[in-house]
Amino acid sequence: MSRLPPLRLLTTFEAVARLGSMREAATALNVTQPAVTQALKALEDHVGAVLIDRSTRPARLTEPGQQLARATRDGLDLIADTIEEIRTSIGLEDQRLTVACTMGLATHWLMPRLSDFYTRHPGFFVNVQVPPTDLPQMWPGTDLVLRYGRGTWTDGETLRLFDETVCPVGRPALVENLLAKGEGLDAAPLIHVRTVEARHWEGWTDYLSRRDLPKPRGPSHIFDNYVQAVQAALDGRGLMLGWRSITDTLVADGSLKSWPDGALDLGTAYFATAAPAAAKRPAVKAFVAWLGEGTECGKAECADLKSSSAEAFATFTEWESEADDLAFRDL
Repeated sequence: MSRLPPLRLLTTFEAVARLGSMREAATALNVTQPAVTQALKALEDHVGAVLIDRSTRPARLTEPGQQLARATRDGLDLIADTIEEIRTSIGLEDQRLTVACTMGLATHWLMPRLSDFYTRHPGFFVNVQVPPTDLPQMWPGTDLVLRYGRGTWTDGETLRLFDETVCPVGRPALVENLLAKGEGLDAAPLIHVRTVEARHWEGWTDYLSRRDLPKPRGPSHIFDNYVQAVQAALDGRGLMLGWRSITDTLVADGSLKSWPDGALDLGTAYFATAAPAAAKRPAVKAFVAWLGEGTECGKAECADLKSSSAEAFATFTEWESEADDLAFRDL
């Protein structure tokens, strides 16, 4: 016997449970009441339990009947929603795109800017996906990937968006207090981002080493993603490595303060890579053009982004493959 009964038995049962009457269910389904009764009996035989207490007037669902009614309603709703999504997606294929990026970039850089894209292109829809790794890939169904590194990817056409720098940041009161005491970064409370997937990203120890500063000896707070680290910094828990794309706005509005002369340029940048099969779609072309207009490459190197997908990637840069040596950060 199949684990699932025929769909008509479930739809009949759902109608009875929802309407509370076999007669009303028969009317709604445009069948006779004996047909409803027969369907319910067949469903009970399949389940192996009494679903409706017929000793009462009106008949009521038994406890197993209530369980099955909830599951049936949820299942049919999911089927209906999925069918609607499919119908909608078929009609909007040229109007939507899926962008993959890290949680930090999505939260602090992309999402705050999306309203401008929608204002300029009200007919397009952007789905933002955050993968469970800090290295977004061109998975099936992904149209565009925003990534940090050197631009050495070969899974699509790549556009350089903006250079990235890192600088320690913290609440203004904390930074000023440390400076007033004459304490350096090695003695400051530090906020770390550490995950198994982020071992290739550079952290505080690497930063201090590159700046020829002493190893950290102050208290530490460890988090497994950059969004949590930002919130901890805003709460005054310590100093974090602030990436330009993430913390510049917070520094500009006074929420965070940069450590004096702490900026470090690693020669890396953020890039947008479009899947070859999606590069010519109107929504993707418009989004890439919009990205170019709003970043460093915009007016100078990306003046022709709007004309075609080939022109949209006219300034794409090819780099020699040493990305892993300098790629770092859980964003």
